[in-house]
Amino acid sequence: MTKVFIKTFGCRTNVFDTQVMLSHLHDYIITEDEAQADVVVVNSCTVTNGADSSVRTYINTLERTNPNAKAFLTGCGAHTKGATLLKENKVFGVFGQSEKQKIATLLQASKPFYEIGDLDFIDDNVVESFVGKSRAFIKIQEGCSFRCSYCIIPFVRGDARDLDETLILKQVRTLAENGFGEFILTGTNMGSFGDRSKGTSLPLLLQKMSLIRGVRRIRLGSLEPIQITDAFKELLDEPWMARHLHIALQHTSDEMLKIMNRRNRYEFDRALFEDIADRGYALGTDFIVGHPGETASIWEEAFARTASLPLTHVHAFTFSPREGTPSALRKDTVKVSTAKARLKQLTQLIEEKNYVFRTEHAHDSLDVLIESKKGAQFYGLDQYYNPVHVTSDDELEGNWIQLSHYDVLKGDTIGRF
Repeated sequence: MTKVFIKTFGCRTNVFDTQVMLSHLHDYIITEDEAQADVVVVNSCTVTNGADSSVRTYINTLERTNPNAKAFLTGCGAHTKGATLLKENKVFGVFGQSEKQKIATLLQASKPFYEIGDLDFIDDNVVESFVGKSRAFIKIQEGCSFRCSYCIIPFVRGDARDLDETLILKQVRTLAENGFGEFILTGTNMGSFGDRSKGTSLPLLLQKMSLIRGVRRIRLGSLEPIQITDAFKELLDEPWMARHLHIALQHTSDEMLKIMNRRNRYEFDRALFEDIADRGYALGTDFIVGHPGETASIWEEAFARTASLPLTHVHAFTFSPREGTPSALRKDTVKVSTAKARLKQLTQLIEEKNYVFRTEHAHDSLDVLIESKKGAQFYGLDQYYNPVHVTSDDELEGNWIQLSHYDVLKGDTIGRF
């Protein structure tokens, strides 16, 4: 039988899509060793130039390490780089996200192909397990109707549309029955889930999920500040909510937010973050450094404002021009060296703030789902989305533990169970 390896880049939505593909490969052998694979499917990301570069580098490396393997490209990069990679004979076939459930047939193709599919599809797949995972990823929506000036994603994922709520809950119920206790909700713009005419909303979905037997903890992917409603805030004290939220700001300068065509503004964001932090939550955000128009004075203001926010995590990256977006056309660019220096400054700031947060909460019992074992230590994430390394004489992988004895170090939390 043909051995298949799937390489996943990018976001949690791609992680879910990979599991959908794996669930349709009944007549194939799934391998976790790409060197042994007859077929390698690259589930790509295209959010930045760096993401595109990582995918191309991986494919080039694959040509050397496993030259006999057939390579196929899917994911967001299929829309932006698929035609080029196919023309260069770097991949045998390209298929879009809407085609992923046809993977078993597509991998049997005798001729190179480009089946990009459409951007209006609504996922109706239900997966029963997550290979190699202790946590389950639940996709609740697809696409984004925002048009931030720097972002290519709406053009490769389509406009926002919800998955059927009944199907979502069936997905959660199936995975809970199969032993999963932590569920991570994801989507291209996850917070846009809900349709008043259908009586659906993100808070109502969370409440319904929490009533399913076996659901112990729910984590959320990225939310927009304007999507944190009063109804959502009412759920923050629920015991099944992970004590971490990722709220995408992208910047803290109102001038930059206008340039980026963002809907949030700093004063609203600050009040929101302080309110949620007061409830005992760790808070993460996205931040783009070096976007065109980010002058030295704007950066100084933004850095000071960021330092004043109760942040504990950051997904920060330097601006990457994406062809076809308004930001890529701007001439007031920032030097790469300047952007990298600002990125380093920002990440060091948040690393220090994270350490302070963990130190201040060092009396808390940590609720950790052990995901894997690396060497002599087990690894998992606590309720605050901080990595925890644990030594134990017991076999902990896949188990929940309450960790009371641990040390907070600069980079990690290390405990004994």
